[in-house]
Amino acid sequence: MIIVAGSLYVDPDGRDAYLASCLDTVRQARSAPGCVDFAISPDPVEPGRVNVYERWESDQQLLDFRGSGPSEEQTVEIRGAEVHRYRISAVEAP
Repeated sequence: MIIVAGSLYVDPDGRDAYLASCLDTVRQARSAPGCVDFAISPDPVEPGRVNVYERWESDQQLLDFRGSGPSEEQTVEIRGAEVHRYRISAVEAP
């Protein structure tokens, strides 16, 4: 199991437009082979922060989806990012 999680930073005034531009990406990811979950959401405290959470069955399925990458329009909107990939060896109930 692979989890990709972290934060993107965009202009606070453009955050809603940025999130709207991500709708197709979220839909595509959720229907991609190996995608367990995929979410891009506004942070409730920081106006320019966007939270990212992805869960994939394997590295290869994540890489297959990433092949096209974000659109140029989305990339230029990102002013900073702190996103990491985590390898999960076991999943248990809390």
